[in-house]
Amino acid sequence: MYISSNANRFYCAAEAAYGQVPLITTGNRIPAVKLSAKQLLEVTNRKDKTGSRTFAGLPPGGRRRTTFQLNTLLTTWAGGPSEPCYGPLFHAGLGSSASISPGGTVGVGSTATSVTFAAPHGLVAGQAISYLGEIRFVMSALDSLTVQLNAPLSTAPVPGSSLGPTATYFLSTELPSVSIFDYWAPSSAVHRILCGAAVDQIAVKVNGDFHEFAFKGVAQELADSSSFSSGIGQLSAFPSEPTLGTFDYSIVPGHLGQVWLGNDPSRFFTITSAQLALSNNLDLRAQEFGSSLPRAVSAGIRAASLDFELYQQDDSVTQSLYQAAKQQSPISAMVQLGQQPNQLFGAYLKSLIPQVPEYDDSEARLKWHFGSSRAQGTVDDEIVVAFG
Repeated sequence: MYISSNANRFYCAAEAAYGQVPLITTGNRIPAVKLSAKQLLEVTNRKDKTGSRTFAGLPPGGRRRTTFQLNTLLTTWAGGPSEPCYGPLFHAGLGSSASISPGGTVGVGSTATSVTFAAPHGLVAGQAISYLGEIRFVMSALDSLTVQLNAPLSTAPVPGSSLGPTATYFLSTELPSVSIFDYWAPSSAVHRILCGAAVDQIAVKVNGDFHEFAFKGVAQELADSSSFSSGIGQLSAFPSEPTLGTFDYSIVPGHLGQVWLGNDPSRFFTITSAQLALSNNLDLRAQEFGSSLPRAVSAGIRAASLDFELYQQDDSVTQSLYQAAKQQSPISAMVQLGQQPNQLFGAYLKSLIPQVPEYDDSEARLKWHFGSSRAQGTVDDEIVVAFG
């Protein structure tokens, strides 16, 4: 019988050690569009003389290289204390586990650019807050009750109203690994596990059909239920799929959100497309004597960038972007996906160097295309992402 490509369920969980497959539950299930996994054996040339021109084959046990790409969608998050279902992938790509904020009650004295809490907020610079379908990042904590925001809210928070929960992911020098589980129906089909999956690249597209996240990386091993043997992924047996529970597939339309650009942040309504990208430049420890599988993953110089396109307008705000690009002056950039509570994603780049835009006059209105503009920082602070 044929296997339906829709009869597929994905799970993801952080590993305690590289390549050590963790236990999973129903709560580890993630929405996904597609998982591509490829494992290649290293092919070497035999130079021994066999008496003919026929290839005599290679011995088993050669080195293997496993790569993957997982595409998933922005869906509804139920809020803390648990992180979003695809949180382990962002944890693996950025480095730090989720900093969960339960929200809080708005106190007296809040403005569009600063929020005063009724009780100590416990937030740090870079952490996100959520209010009435908008997400913002803390520029600084003025005191235990008040924070300064990176961009103004549409309306000043009203005393007594509630701030929503957020999950913020910061950068870290070291990157953890995850296991990605690929189960199918019927139960007799071949199931797979990517052990020691390390996220090398994250891409977020703006203004698509839906808000989509793409994760690309390398894994230590691709295990399957058909050829599994004890010891793979430090498992004694291939794990069964958890009991199916309720799972929310509420996805967010891709045209809903906000973009803020500039040192005096202004909201741009003229963005036609954008892509946020993060690359870790991973290097596998895969050439060491004694193992056919990678022993660890090492991260190189990080590259965070924003590629965006907008309609040119004859105003000072748009022209200031061109001026910043020519002068190589850093600007701040923030992207918000979604506009409903518990359906928000935000990314903040505090110091982005825009590229000089290319002119696109193929349509009725002139477009500017700012190529991959790279973010910079001091120490692990080029970018921060959050859910709300």
